[in-house]
Amino acid sequence: MANSKQARKRARQAEERRQHKASQRSMVRTYIKRVIKAIQGGDHGKAMEEFRTAQPVIDRIADKDTLSKKKAARLKSRLNKRIKALAA
Repeated sequence: MANSKQARKRARQAEERRQHKASQRSMVRTYIKRVIKAIQGGDHGKAMEEFRTAQPVIDRIADKDTLSKKKAARLKSRLNKRIKALAA
């Protein structure tokens, strides 16, 4: 338990940051699920459209260090690979 005023403030800030980052991670997962749903539906056009909307969101969250840059790149690469396989 935080005893000093400074420690209480840091604990409060950490909790607010944790909740905000959890919300952002959830948003990224939602965009990824939309792309996957379009891929599973077999619609290449819709999958590309969903991927184009998800890509800047993933990048923005990675820039804020909520998601690591390498994980963001890996997610985008794997989604793009699945979309290309759908077109073939």
